[in-house]
Amino acid sequence: MRSSSSRRGTSHRRTPHTPRRTAAVALFGVAALMAAAVQGGTAVAAPEKTPPAASKAIPGSESVKLSPAQRAELIRKAEAGKAQTARDLGLGAKEKLVVRDVVKDADGTVHTRYERTYDGLPVLGGDLVVKAAKSGATKAVVKATRAAIKPATTTAAVSAAKAEKQALAAAKADDAKSADVDKAPRKVIWAASGKPVLAYETVVGGLQKDGTPNELHVVTDAATGAKLYEYQGIETGTGNTMYSGTVTLGTTQSGSTYNLTDGARGGHKTYNLNRGTSGTGTLFSGPDDVWGNASPSNAETAGADAHYGAALTWDYYKNVHGRSGIKGDGVGAYSRVHYGNNYVNAFWSDSCFCMTYGDGSGNTHPLTSIDVAGHEMTHGVTSNTAGLVYSGESGGLNEATSDIFGSTVEFYANNSSDVGDYLIGEEIDINGDGSPLRYMDKPSKDGASKDSWYSGIGSIDVHYSSGPANHFFYLLSEGSGTKTINGVTYNSSTSDGLPVTGIGRDKAEKIWFRALTTKFTSNTNYAGARTGTLAATGELYGTDSAEYKAVQDAWAGINVGERSGGGGGGGTSFENTADVAIPDRGAAVTSSVTVSGRTGNAPSNLQVAVDIVHTYIGDLKVELVAPDGTAYTLKGYGTGGSADNINTTYTVNASSEVANGVWKLRVQDNAAIDTGYINSWKLTFP
Repeated sequence: MRSSSSRRGTSHRRTPHTPRRTAAVALFGVAALMAAAVQGGTAVAAPEKTPPAASKAIPGSESVKLSPAQRAELIRKAEAGKAQTARDLGLGAKEKLVVRDVVKDADGTVHTRYERTYDGLPVLGGDLVVKAAKSGATKAVVKATRAAIKPATTTAAVSAAKAEKQALAAAKADDAKSADVDKAPRKVIWAASGKPVLAYETVVGGLQKDGTPNELHVVTDAATGAKLYEYQGIETGTGNTMYSGTVTLGTTQSGSTYNLTDGARGGHKTYNLNRGTSGTGTLFSGPDDVWGNASPSNAETAGADAHYGAALTWDYYKNVHGRSGIKGDGVGAYSRVHYGNNYVNAFWSDSCFCMTYGDGSGNTHPLTSIDVAGHEMTHGVTSNTAGLVYSGESGGLNEATSDIFGSTVEFYANNSSDVGDYLIGEEIDINGDGSPLRYMDKPSKDGASKDSWYSGIGSIDVHYSSGPANHFFYLLSEGSGTKTINGVTYNSSTSDGLPVTGIGRDKAEKIWFRALTTKFTSNTNYAGARTGTLAATGELYGTDSAEYKAVQDAWAGINVGERSGGGGGGGTSFENTADVAIPDRGAAVTSSVTVSGRTGNAPSNLQVAVDIVHTYIGDLKVELVAPDGTAYTLKGYGTGGSADNINTTYTVNASSEVANGVWKLRVQDNAAIDTGYINSWKLTFP
C-alpha cells in the first residue's frame, strides 16, 4: 500500500516473496602473491582486573556508539594534534600523519587510525593505530611496519611509462579484458615488506576474465623497475537470492512516485544497471509502494532483496557495534543490481563506494541474499578500518571478515525464513547436491578451503586462505565437537586434536570487530590476527579471563600459537631456554633439546614453539632438525618482511621420525645489518 503521509518523505514497503532455489558457479578469486606483514603483530594489552568467567565485559571497555557529529569532532581533534602525535611517536621530519578512522571506548580511551606520508608521498604499509587514554597519554601503538621510513631517494630512476607497461603486462597475464590505465602511475613509498623504497603504484582498469571490473594495483620499484607487489582492488564474494519472506523496506516518496532511497539509513540507494557494466544505473522508482513479486523476471525483485540486505547490515553495525554506516559517518553507500549478462558474482568497490550484484547463471538467480549483502558491505567496513590488503594472508583475513560478519548479519536478521547459520551460500547448490559453498565449522569440506594455518597459506586464493579464520571464529563462538544450531548440524575438529569451549557468538563478534577496528593493520597476517584478538579480548574481559583463554585455544585449534596452558594444551614438553646468538649473515646456529621417555615415533602434530629476538625476520631461515638429520622448514628466508621477532608455534608432521633423541632448532641469517638471537624454543608432544 502507498503511504499518504506527505508529498515527500520516508516510507516502509512490504515486499512479497515466494520460495525459490538458486544455482551459481564458484566465484573467481585473485591469486595471492605474497604476505607482507608483521609476523607476530605488535599489539599489546595491559593486564586488567579479571572478571568472573563468562561475565560481562569490563565496565568502560566497550566502544560507544558515535553519532556522525561526535565522530567528526574526534577526527577534527586528531587532525589538530597529528603533528604533535607524529613527534611523540618519533617519526621523521618528512613524515606526516593522515587521520583515517577513530573509535572511542566508554572509559574515554580513543583509538585513532592513521596513514602516513613521506615528503608528500603516500606510504603504502605505513598505517598505524594509536591507543590513547582519556588524559591523552599514549597507551599502545600498533604499526603495520616497524621499519624506519627513510628511503634512499625520492627521485625515480625508472620512468612512469615503464611502470605502466609492467602493470598492463601483469593484467594481461591474468587474462584481463580491455586492460587500460586511466591515471598515470603515482609515486609512493613502499613499506609493506622489506626496506622502504620509492615506488610507483599503477592501477589497471578494464574487466577481469569473469567480467568483474578490474582494479589491479601493481607496485614497481622506482629505482630498479622490479615488480614489488600486486593485488586486486575489487573485493568479490558470492551468494544467492534466498527466500526472505515479506519484508519491510525503507523508501522515499516524492509526489506520487516512490523510490528505493532509505532515508533512515544514510540515504542508501539501490539502482538497476539493466545488464550494464559501468555507471550508476537507474534508481528504482515506481507509482506504488510494492516492489518485486519474488520472481527474477521482475527487475524489482533483485532490487528489493539487495535493499533489504543493505538495511539489515546497516542496522547490525549500528546496533551491535555502534558504527553508523560503512565509514562511521552516517552516510550510506549504494547498491547496483542486474550487473552484466549471466554474471555469477557480487563485489564491493572502493572507487564507487558501492555493492554490485550479478543475476547469476541464465540471469535467473540474482546474487542478492542477506549474507551476500552483509559480506559485501563488510568489505567496505574493512577497507575503511584495517584496510587489509586483498592478497596473501591479509587477503584471507579480509575475506574471512566478510564471511564472519555476513554470517552474523544473518543471525541478527532473525528471519524465520532464512535462519542464521555458519554456512556460506547454502542455497546456491553449486555442487548440484545441495551442499553449501563454504563451511565455517570445517572449511575443507568445500574441497578447496583450508581448516588450519600453514606456512604456505598466503600463496593460495584468498577465498580459500580465509578458511582458518572462519574456522577460528566458529570455534570461538560455538566450540569444537558435534552440535545442532537452528536445525543445522556441525562437527568441528581442531588441528591439535584437543577440544575448544566456545564463548558464544555475541562475544566472539565483539572481539573480532574490536580487533579489526583497533588492532589490525593493512598487512596483518594470521599471527598478527592472533595478537590483535588477544589484545582486544584482554581489554574487554581481562587477560586471565575464560574468554582470553578461549581465544588462545581457538587459535591453537587452527595451528596458530599455543594453547592457554602452553604448548599443545597438555602433553609432554622439552624446552631449551639458553640464548644462542645468530651471527649477522653468518653460518647457521643450532639449539638442542633431548627427548627421552617417549615410545615409537613422533606425532603428526608435533608442536614447535619458537621465540627468536631479531630486528628483521625476513633475513632468517628457521628449521627443525630431527634426530636422524631430516630438516623441516618452519620459516623460509624472505618471509616475514621487516617485522621484529618470531614468537610462533609451528605444527610439524614428524610421524616418520623416531621420537627419542636430540632435536635441533637451526637458524641462519642470510642478509647483512640486522642481528638477533634464539631466546628459547620448545617441543611439545600432545
